[in-house]
Amino acid sequence: MASFNKVILMGRLTATPEPKQTPSGISVTTFTLAVDRNTKDAPCDFISIVAWRQTADFVCKYFKKGQAMLVCGEIQTRTWNDNQGNKRVVTEVVANEVRFCESKSNSEGNSLPHYQNASQNKNTPSFEAVNSDDDLPF
Repeated sequence: MASFNKVILMGRLTATPEPKQTPSGISVTTFTLAVDRNTKDAPCDFISIVAWRQTADFVCKYFKKGQAMLVCGEIQTRTWNDNQGNKRVVTEVVANEVRFCESKSNSEGNSLPHYQNASQNKNTPSFEAVNSDDDLPF
């Protein structure tokens, strides 16, 4: 049986990510995204994210508290024993891709570069409204 572990989140940073390094010199950062739920009555969820290497460097260089971010990655669960011998468990998203979600002018005056997906540069046809269901093939 095959398995599939893919997460796509869009939210706002709760704090400015801080760069760190492992003892062997690998870049890493952890941060939290506030992600709204689909219902108006429910509060947002605070999702823990970890980014490694170039992704960590990119996040720390260009993202600040309150900025919108899109994260693609996978869920990871880790367990360990703390200094008192208590078993600890954490579930987090390991970020494989990070994207900007707002334009430079919408990022509240921050001088951050604007990411534009290459597919947005192509001439794509515009959509037109369909007035009735009579012309639909289903």
